[in-house]
Amino acid sequence: MSPAEEPSDSKSLLAQRFRGFLPVVVDLETGGFNCQTDALLEISAVILNMDETGTLYPQLTHSFHLEPFEGANVEQSALDFIGLDLDSPERSALPEEMAIPELFRAIRSAIKRHGCSRAIVVAHNAHFDLGFINAVVDRCRVKRNPFHPFSCFDTATLGGLAYGQTVLAKACQAASITFDNHSAHSAEYDAQKTAELYCNIVNRWRDLGGWPLMQTDAVPQID
Repeated sequence: MSPAEEPSDSKSLLAQRFRGFLPVVVDLETGGFNCQTDALLEISAVILNMDETGTLYPQLTHSFHLEPFEGANVEQSALDFIGLDLDSPERSALPEEMAIPELFRAIRSAIKRHGCSRAIVVAHNAHFDLGFINAVVDRCRVKRNPFHPFSCFDTATLGGLAYGQTVLAKACQAASITFDNHSAHSAEYDAQKTAELYCNIVNRWRDLGGWPLMQTDAVPQID
């Protein structure tokens, strides 16, 4: 085991920054909008890290193509939108029961390494992604879901706050992050761009003096 992989017995700076949560940036491609009935086709997760100056950055990306679960609905319009051919021999899709536990093991390892209590989903329109994650956890009967079941960080909201843009491509453009629309709607590409955007906003807030909070002895006077 390399030093970077060794578990930590104390909270890292990253754990301190987010109250014990490990932010993991997630993007999905699905066969529709209903997390209970529609297929989960791609999942990508970017695990973040923080250096000694408090700068947040993307570290590792884990991506999987998934086989639709038995009885899953897949809308042709969804496949056309993301440009996905389910029968492509290059797709190398795995059953959910294989891919999800492997992904969660990597996330739990990062949680332990940073001294965090659990992971939290970071995504663009995050409750959509979290709904599909919770649904696949139920289908696969996962006993050790590393993610908080209902809390999340949403880059659509944060992008609106920081840059006045809620669309991922436009928020990235406003943040001077390169975004290729021809590569978009791949879970891996969108997760990586969402991770860049999230780190950009968190680091910009720090640079503006937002974290760590500056303590003052001044007591506000109330007239």
